[in-house]
Amino acid sequence: MFYNKKRVLVTGGTGFIGRHFVEALIAQGAAVRVPVHERPLPDIFKSKVEVVSADLTRQEDCLSALNGMEYIFHAAGAVAAAAVTTSNPMAAITANLVLTAQVLQAAWTTKVDRVLIFSSSTGYPAVNHPVKEEEMWNGPTHASYFGYGWMRRYLERLGEYVASKSSVKVAIARPSAVYGRHDNFDPKTSHVIPALIRRAVIKENPFVVWGTGNDVRDSLHVTDLVRGCLLLLEKNPNADPINIAYGKGYSIKETIDIILKSAGHELADVRFDATKPSTIPFRTMDTSKAKQLLGFEPMISFEDGLRDTIAWFKDQTRS
Repeated sequence: MFYNKKRVLVTGGTGFIGRHFVEALIAQGAAVRVPVHERPLPDIFKSKVEVVSADLTRQEDCLSALNGMEYIFHAAGAVAAAAVTTSNPMAAITANLVLTAQVLQAAWTTKVDRVLIFSSSTGYPAVNHPVKEEEMWNGPTHASYFGYGWMRRYLERLGEYVASKSSVKVAIARPSAVYGRHDNFDPKTSHVIPALIRRAVIKENPFVVWGTGNDVRDSLHVTDLVRGCLLLLEKNPNADPINIAYGKGYSIKETIDIILKSAGHELADVRFDATKPSTIPFRTMDTSKAKQLLGFEPMISFEDGLRDTIAWFKDQTRS
C-alpha cells in the first residue's frame, strides 16, 4: 500500500475528519504523528500514534510538528456552521487562513514531500447543475458564502503558489458537505445533518426546520471522504483541485424523511418555516474527474450513511 511505513502528520487528528484520517492511515501501516493542542487524543489511538504538543498558529510549533514528516493531511480548521457565522462571522475565516498558511510555510521550510489541503464547495458560484472543477472562477460565490467561500478560494491559490515555488507537492480537495461518526452534534455549532439527527433521536416535536425544505445538498460520508483524499494525495498532488463528493443531491425534505424514519421518529410533526433564512438553494458536485484520475467513487449510500451515523449517535447518548 502507498502509505505503508510512510511518516504522515495529520493536523486536526483529534477532530471529526482528522480522526478518520488517523484511523485509515494506521490501517494502511503508516507511522502517524498527531499534533495536540486543546483537545486530547482519543484513547483508542494513544498506543498507535506519535503525539506532539503544538499550537499550529505558531510557526515554531509547526516546524517542530512537521520535522521529519513525508506527507501531511491538513485537517485542522474551524467549522462554519450557521450559528457560528452569525455570532462571529470572522472566526472560521481567520482560523483557517492562519492555520493553513502556517502549515504550508512549515512544509516548504522542512521540505515535506506532499501535503493535502482542503478547499470547499462553498467557493463555487451558484449554478443549477452538478458543478465541475473548471467552473470555480466563472463568477462570484453565492452571497451566503461570500466570506467563507472566498477564503477557501484564496487557500487554493496559496497552495498553488507553494507548489510552484517549492519542492512541495500539493493536493487540493474540494469536498461536499461531510457527515458521519464523530461529527459535531453540538446544537450551537453543528451543521445541518448532525443537527437534524440529534433532534430526531431526542424525538423533538414539533420538528421545526428553517427554510422551505426544497434546498438540495450533496453530502458525503466521512469514510468515503477520507478514502478519496488518500487517493488524491497519492495520485494527483499537482495543485489541481478535485471534487471529492457524493455526486448526487438530496433535498432537505428528503433528508429529513430518511433521518426521521431511521431514528424511529416517523410521526414527528414536521413544520418548515420559510420566513427563516437558508443558504444556496442548489449545490451538487460533478465527480467525473475524481473517477477518471483517482478511480474514486463513493461506496456508502446516503441512506446507509445516515443510518450508520444515527446508530453511532444513539450509542453515544446511551453511554
